[in-house]
Amino acid sequence: MSDSDSSYEPGYKRRNVDRHGGAARAAGGERRHGGEQMQNRLLIDGQWVESQSGKKFDTVNPATGEVITQVYEGDKADVDLAVRAARRAFETEWKYTDGSRRRDLMLRLADLMEEYREELATLETLDNGKPYSESLNVDLVLGVKCFRYYAGWADKVQGKTCPVDGKFFSVVKHEPVGVCGQIIPWNFPLLMAVWKLAPALAMGCTVVLKPAEQTPLSCLRLGELIVQAGYPAGVVNIIPGFGPTAGNAISTHPDIDKVAFTGSTEVGRIVMCAASKSLKRCSLELGGKSALVIMDDADLDAAVASTQAGIFFNQGQVCTASSRVFVHERVYEEYTQKLLAATKKRTQGNGFNEVNMGPQVSEEQWNTVYNYIKKGKEEGARVLTGGKKVGDRGYFIAPTIFTDVTDDMTIAKEEIFGPVMCLLKFRDLDDVIKRANKNMYGLAAGIFTRDLNRALKYANRVKAGTVWVNTYNAFDTAQPFGGFKASGNSRELGEYGLELYTEPKTIMIALDDAPVKP
Repeated sequence: MSDSDSSYEPGYKRRNVDRHGGAARAAGGERRHGGEQMQNRLLIDGQWVESQSGKKFDTVNPATGEVITQVYEGDKADVDLAVRAARRAFETEWKYTDGSRRRDLMLRLADLMEEYREELATLETLDNGKPYSESLNVDLVLGVKCFRYYAGWADKVQGKTCPVDGKFFSVVKHEPVGVCGQIIPWNFPLLMAVWKLAPALAMGCTVVLKPAEQTPLSCLRLGELIVQAGYPAGVVNIIPGFGPTAGNAISTHPDIDKVAFTGSTEVGRIVMCAASKSLKRCSLELGGKSALVIMDDADLDAAVASTQAGIFFNQGQVCTASSRVFVHERVYEEYTQKLLAATKKRTQGNGFNEVNMGPQVSEEQWNTVYNYIKKGKEEGARVLTGGKKVGDRGYFIAPTIFTDVTDDMTIAKEEIFGPVMCLLKFRDLDDVIKRANKNMYGLAAGIFTRDLNRALKYANRVKAGTVWVNTYNAFDTAQPFGGFKASGNSRELGEYGLELYTEPKTIMIALDDAPVKP
């Protein structure tokens, strides 16, 4: 494990954010950095306010286990205020705002994100633990692109005229859904906030957003940039808090028109049930147990590199993680040796060092992953490498590879959400497709082969929202993202993502010479 106190210092645009959470606190438990306060309040109606209850919760640096700061805890009372502000902003101003104005605000916000990218990336690594290079070069880059992409749609969504029977003129127009509740996860706090905010803002919706309680800091800083960009008060409201309180209040609130959730399938079911009480629209992007197939004609070096990225990127805390790797029996031994050698070269430690991997996001998540590792051993799988704690502080777990895995083992069926890979042998493509599909999830899949027919056969028959061929975890804002079965019920990104935030309205106009019916 790398020395957590070595001096990898990114530059900061606005505030010199302390990389080592747990240093001295300012009065009242609020952290200050470079003479300025780290934002720890709620954004409601354009103002930064304390929660109604006055309660706070700790946000922890997972690389050290030390408290970074305390954040005000929102609950139902705060959600009520935020929804009231969002409704007022929607009905009186935002839904009537020209698309070109919404476009320009989004482009301004994207520019601000780019200007303060080092600070945002620092907060992301401090709060989440991921390597700073990933926060800066993946999360921030994709987030800026996402805002700019949807800015381009803000003034271009069109309706249509429909030929209908009789002497009528029929028009279909698209209107914004209204007030949207958005609940985001802790694995990509800033990027997932952008994925939800961008299409909603482009279409003229207002938002009440709840960041994950483990990782609120980058979202709160984004809120400051939203205010700085010039968004009207109430268009975006941010309520940090916990799922059973703030999250449930958003899901059940009668004046929220739509709720969007990214997270576990278990919690997604709870959100959907809660939203159904008021029949609000509900979009879910949930878990996965993705199958990556390595054929006997694959480029094994490329396959190993993508497999590593597929399961160890973001410490395995990725819903598309290639956690089930099916390897053809003819190349199984060669592939496994190459994979083992590559895995042993991975470096792990504080995300501000030059490392490949950081810690799990929290002690709770570390325990979850480690319990799955124990379960794998108990059920007869063999640990090829890893499977143990790393270092004497923080929530680090070594990249882990299991062999001798069978389809009925718990580690092969359930989402682990950690750096744990299961290797499974196969002989026949038809059989491995059946095995890949024999799972409750259907978010992503992949295949490595030089045979286009094999690739297309797999892509057409595997039940997954995204299928990668000779690559893995390749994303683009223009492509829809989502899953089949228990992996969700909608698509984010691309033009498809706009459908989540618009309502089609039909207008029928009787022509002058149309008969008038009694």
